[in-house]
Amino acid sequence: MVITVDRERCASSGQCALAAPEVFTQDEEDGRVVLLDENATGPEVRRAITGCPTQAIRST
Repeated sequence: MVITVDRERCASSGQCALAAPEVFTQDEEDGRVVLLDENATGPEVRRAITGCPTQAIRST
């Protein structure tokens, strides 16, 4: 699984960083998602992906 993020779609809600803080964080300036580990797996990663309100996070 490879995770990708579309920062243009990100609404800066922070749901991903709350669900999987070891994989996602928020940019200090604009609050948008920053991907820390594109190869991460696990239930917390799936929660982050499904919980994104703008579907800015995808896995392939």
